[in-house]
Amino acid sequence: MMSPFTIAIDGPAAAGKGTISKAVAAHFDLAHLDTGLLYRAVGARMLMGEEPISAAQTLVAADLENPDLRTAEVAQSASKVAVIPEVRAALLDFQRAFARRAGGAVLDGRDIGTVICPQAEVKLFVTASPEVRAQRRLAELTERGFETDFDTVLADVKARDDRDMNRADAPLRPADDAVVLDTSELGIEEAVAIAVKTISAARD
Repeated sequence: MMSPFTIAIDGPAAAGKGTISKAVAAHFDLAHLDTGLLYRAVGARMLMGEEPISAAQTLVAADLENPDLRTAEVAQSASKVAVIPEVRAALLDFQRAFARRAGGAVLDGRDIGTVICPQAEVKLFVTASPEVRAQRRLAELTERGFETDFDTVLADVKARDDRDMNRADAPLRPADDAVVLDTSELGIEEAVAIAVKTISAARD
């Protein structure tokens, strides 16, 4: 497979898109980019006092290695910088270049199928109920040693959904030709199997 083959995987926080994306990339031997890390990296630099637009314009690969990018505080900051059009524009070229790299790529985020890669060969929209997503995020945070509770995490998930879905620039929504994968009642292996089957059918 010499020509670029782009798989766009979108969805709200904690729906499982990151896990599915990594598994899909490994299965098909494709490069993977968690585009949310770009926004988290900008958000982390904003929390350190930087102006978000200049942070986005000067982002380097090393910024994506910051061990604090997965904290709830950085997640909220990422959601705030993601509504700034100039930040999105600064990160657009980076994502598009990655998507069309030789051999193909998997990108996961909020607007891959709708804005970044509308010509992607496969588009998946991974979702789940807010309650299920909050439970997953709570388990993840607890495992990493953060002290919080279900109601706090659920409120956080709903606040991020509201911000992501109602922003003026590139709101979170399924692309018209995306396959919607609801993981509320699915285990990881089941969800990955469905994703792989969907992608395989598109490649044949």
